[in-house]
Amino acid sequence: QVQLQESGPGLVKPSQTLSLTCTVSGGSITTNYYYWSWIRQAPGKGLEWVGAIAYSGSLYDSPSLKSRTSIARDTAKNQFTLQLSSVTPEDTAVYYCASGNDAMDYWGKGTLVTVSS
Repeated sequence: QVQLQESGPGLVKPSQTLSLTCTVSGGSITTNYYYWSWIRQAPGKGLEWVGAIAYSGSLYDSPSLKSRTSIARDTAKNQFTLQLSSVTPEDTAVYYCASGNDAMDYWGKGTLVTVSS
């Protein structure tokens, strides 16, 4: 079945760029499902949609994070990435990659990213 796994540094310093990679297996980011998404959950808060890239390559970003968010994909490696620039401690969260259309049917287990000096 489709599986997703997040990877990247767990600690980022304020003002730097948070970079994460989602590796997909059991399916293709170009042919399976419409959206390949990044979602995060800060401590004590609910889920927040960050953005997504569709199977076609079209990009969608949260309006509140758009100016700091860059999502891309590497079709050869079947991966998609997240870069969030100018981070602050408010960006500390568990970051998930997920896949689906109207609903996110498949999720990675998530990875905690802490923004701290």
